[in-house]
Amino acid sequence: MTGATIWLTGLPSAGKTTIAHEVAGRLRAGGRRTEVLDGDEIREFLSAGLGFSREDRDTNVQRIGFVAELLASHGVTVLVPVIAPYADSRESVRKRHQAAGTGFAEVHVATPVEVCSERDVKGLYAKQAAGEISGLTGVDDPYEAPVSPDLRIESHRQTVAESADAVWGLLAERGLV
Repeated sequence: MTGATIWLTGLPSAGKTTIAHEVAGRLRAGGRRTEVLDGDEIREFLSAGLGFSREDRDTNVQRIGFVAELLASHGVTVLVPVIAPYADSRESVRKRHQAAGTGFAEVHVATPVEVCSERDVKGLYAKQAAGEISGLTGVDDPYEAPVSPDLRIESHRQTVAESADAVWGLLAERGLV
C-alpha cells in the first residue's frame, strides 16, 4: 500500500485534530495503516523541552515532518494536525517528502480566529486574553496561512463529517483510499 502524509495546518481550535481523527477512523475501517501525529502529543514526547520561539517551532515541525515521512514511506497514511505557523517550515517538510518520493498534501483548516476563540478547546484564548500567556498563534504571534494548499476547509461552515469528506475526496483523487 502507498502511504502519504496529510498535513492539517490551522489556528489553535480550528478543528485540525477532530478532522484528522475522523478521517483516521474511516481509513482504519477500510483496512488502511494509519497514524495521527497530534501536535500536542508530539510536543509532550518527541519535542519535550522546546519552547515557542520561531526556532523551536521550526524544530518541532521538522521533527514531526521527519517522523511523518518515515512512516508514510513505509505505507502508512499519516495525518498530522499541527499548527505549523510558518510557511517556510511547512514547505521544507513538503520538499523532504518530494525528495523521498513520498506523497504529501497540505490541508488548511481555515477557521477564523474569532471562531477558534469561541471554541477555545484548551482555554488558550482565554489565558491569552487574561494576560496569562503570550505568543498565541494567530493572536499575538504570527500564523502564515497557506497561499495554495492542496485543500482548504472552512470547518466553521460545515460539519466534521463534511470536512472529513473533503479530505477523503483528496485522498481518493490521489489513489490513497
